[in-house]
Amino acid sequence: MVRDIIEIDEELCNGCGNCVPGCHEGALQIIDGKARLISDLMCDGLGACVGHCPTGAMKVIKREAEEYDEKRVMTENIIPAGAATIRAHLDHLMDHGEDGYHAQALEALAEAGVPEPPKAPAVPESPVAAAPVAAAPVAGHGHAGHGGGCPGSAMREFLAQADTAEAPPSASAAPASSAAPAAAPQQSELRQWPVQLHLLNPAAPYFRSADVLLAADCTAYALGDFHSNHLKGKSLAIACPKLDHGQESYVEKITAMIDQAQINTLTVMMMEVPCCSGLLMMAQAAAERASRKVPIKKMIVGIEGGVLREEWA
Repeated sequence: MVRDIIEIDEELCNGCGNCVPGCHEGALQIIDGKARLISDLMCDGLGACVGHCPTGAMKVIKREAEEYDEKRVMTENIIPAGAATIRAHLDHLMDHGEDGYHAQALEALAEAGVPEPPKAPAVPESPVAAAPVAAAPVAGHGHAGHGGGCPGSAMREFLAQADTAEAPPSASAAPASSAAPAAAPQQSELRQWPVQLHLLNPAAPYFRSADVLLAADCTAYALGDFHSNHLKGKSLAIACPKLDHGQESYVEKITAMIDQAQINTLTVMMMEVPCCSGLLMMAQAAAERASRKVPIKKMIVGIEGGVLREEWA
């Protein structure tokens, strides 16, 4: 069958091993100084390992491969590792919308006579003026200390500016007419629809000779000035390098934008979390395939807002 599966570029792989803990299915090993996919049956093709590769050696492709065997993964790797790993694996499947695999995992637990570990208790809501909630360590999946098995999904709570400001004067201290007027709504700078990369046509007129912003899904929520300072005057494509399937088509579409639409510049905007780096890898892979050159700018957005750094890549 043809399905999503990991591909490793041996020339780019430096054998660091960062990807191995990211694959709790047990499909990856370091052999002869290189990361190797040891079994198609063990690779679910979700790409949880990709964001941990510092060299861009890993990507999700479609090819002929044996069907992933969730029950075998559970029996050989997950169940023997204990309750914490079982819980993390089940949460991992649900986070990726893999209901079918999740059902198979529960069947494997039942067949082995192992009860489903309880979910971690929900973090109670903190008072408005309380300090940010720290992330609780989550065992399994090789990412201790990060919720949901990935550094990018670590739980955090930010205080609004109003929470730390001085209390406003009482109603009797000033007339109602002195209250500051409400801020005017910001104007959208979106130039086209759709915006999700899977749905976009690279030959659309709004890409012709355009400055294009390729933004990770979360960036617009972290940047208060996303529209006014970053999207204005640009055509937009959004994608998630961690959760989106079929990312090889993304590379093909970006390549078409460069060669056929002859875009002017490409700005890749990512969150600071490791799994977001895959977006730049896709853009760079497309640039390498393209017959013409285009300037690529890398922008890193902080999870508490603001652009941490930007540079031409």
